[in-house]
Amino acid sequence: MTITVGFDLDMTLIDSRPGVSLAIDTLAREFDLPMDGTRFAARLGPPLATLLADAGAPDELIPHLVTRYRELYPTVVPRIPSLPGADAALAAVRARGGRTLVVTGKYEPHARLHVDHLGWRVDRLAGDRWSIGKSEVLRTESARVFVGDHAGDMRGAKAAGAIAVGVITGPNDADELRAAGADVVLDDLTGFPGLLAALVVTR
Repeated sequence: MTITVGFDLDMTLIDSRPGVSLAIDTLAREFDLPMDGTRFAARLGPPLATLLADAGAPDELIPHLVTRYRELYPTVVPRIPSLPGADAALAAVRARGGRTLVVTGKYEPHARLHVDHLGWRVDRLAGDRWSIGKSEVLRTESARVFVGDHAGDMRGAKAAGAIAVGVITGPNDADELRAAGADVVLDDLTGFPGLLAALVVTR
């Protein structure tokens, strides 16, 4: 039986902070808003419009900010690296004949830019999915495991009946991930190949 593993993107597979911070600082200057890119990027996970509202952007400006952000974003993709262990984690699934999914809250065309830029081959990419909204894709693809950095990722995994693996490379610490349903918490993806081996043996 082939194992299917899903991964979140931002702060799970990639360190989005440098690029997001730059894009948000550009928006702040262009629209004369008191937003700080570094603080904004430290809270990645929820949809962009939600993050903009939480950062104090006026409701009436948010659609315009989203549009402009999407125009700016391709220019920052080269500034965004993969996180430690990301390549090895994806490769470990393939080495066992498995399928890899990327299920992310990021705008899907932007997510595709990252996958292509980093040369990753994934079996399915689904964007614009947040928290429990990720569970539909995970169920459809029969994902046995979902890996993410945010409490919302853990909720999505559990709603899909998948093993929820948390990594503390994002905004939530180990206790917060466990409270949201994480079955396992890793420091980062460097520990994932070993975990996968154990899961394959015990499935």
